[in-house]
Amino acid sequence: MNPTTTSSADRFLDETKALTCIHCGLCLASCPTYLETGNENDSPRGRIYLMRAVQEGRLPLGDTAARHIDLCLGCRACEAVCPSGVQYGDLLEHTRDHIEKHYRRSLFQTWLRRWAIEKVFPYPARMKLALLPAKIIRAIGVEKFLPGYAREAMSLIPENLAPASVPEISPAIGTTRGRVGFVSGCVMSVMFSATNAASIRLLNRAGYEVVMPRGQSCCGALFAHSGSLESARACARRNIEVFEGVGRGGTDPHLDAIIINAAGCGSTLKEYAGLLRDDPVWQERAKAFSSKVKDLTEWLVQAGLKLEIGNTRTPMPVTYHDACHLAHAQRITKPPRELVKAIAGKDFIELPESDVCCGSAGTYNLTEPAMAQRLQARKIEHILKTGARMVVTSNPGCILQIRAGLRKAGAKVEVCHIADFLDRAT
Repeated sequence: MNPTTTSSADRFLDETKALTCIHCGLCLASCPTYLETGNENDSPRGRIYLMRAVQEGRLPLGDTAARHIDLCLGCRACEAVCPSGVQYGDLLEHTRDHIEKHYRRSLFQTWLRRWAIEKVFPYPARMKLALLPAKIIRAIGVEKFLPGYAREAMSLIPENLAPASVPEISPAIGTTRGRVGFVSGCVMSVMFSATNAASIRLLNRAGYEVVMPRGQSCCGALFAHSGSLESARACARRNIEVFEGVGRGGTDPHLDAIIINAAGCGSTLKEYAGLLRDDPVWQERAKAFSSKVKDLTEWLVQAGLKLEIGNTRTPMPVTYHDACHLAHAQRITKPPRELVKAIAGKDFIELPESDVCCGSAGTYNLTEPAMAQRLQARKIEHILKTGARMVVTSNPGCILQIRAGLRKAGAKVEVCHIADFLDRAT
């Protein structure tokens, strides 16, 4: 690759935010890649130093700088423990945006990132078409003859891709307490449509009418995390407009909340105000939208969904894996545990390193498969040590990554989205 330098006019970092890092090192023990490599350049403070060095022209934007930034999961575990409040996720996204504009990748990586991922994953119809070859390969039983990389990618695809029908409006069950919007998601709507249906049933049982408006787009997380901020902003504007239009002309246009059941999407939806902070037309609208976004678990706890403690329908040891963008970006760890414990009772087992990334990290397990597999193995080892027969979590990528790892280990442990777990019990 040809290294490039950064001109003074092309500044991609907010220097004030970058200088908030005091290099204390408290983030090191929370960073998954640093735990694996022990390399300072693979730590949050090391990467911030690299970001600043590139911006100031002290380091060319070549293979070395790009490699250490690429290896970051974007899990934001460092943010949760940082005493200085460094907004690492914001720094990372702007750095990656700069890298994608100024760094020349290999043909394979360019194709993988810009075409195979960005032109497929955010578009449910395209994703369905892209999954057809996988269905055929499985049906004729030739998966074992694929090259290693392809087999690893295939292992992430769910066995059951049967779609579930989800109506645009689902009425509350019993007394109506309010009205909420629901974000269908890209991967969720294609690979986990039954989970979306379960999520809506839970909200209905809690007394809420649920509106899932048509015309939604990708939340923008995939674009923001991979360095395409303008595309992420376009997604944000589209979703804000769609949800603003819910109920117009009707008798009750008010939404009490906008619910999301995928942790990675939720963190981006809640940060639309930051994403559109430089857009005077959309800034206030983004704030209004994000202020209503709630993760499914925090809303169900707030709504007081009635659950039976120690329900006998789950007579097995159960553990919970913290999805990074729920635990670290949204700082939500207590509500999902309360819900799981309400069902599992004494059969709940806390998972060691529960909030250490499993290696999924959006599309990281496709762009950085080697490190993703190391973190996957680390996660599976801890799960097996608990003796749990079920792992509950709240993000589609985590489910696919952990499920694939358990399959490789020959372990008969079920991996379940928290909405499916609760839906079965209620």
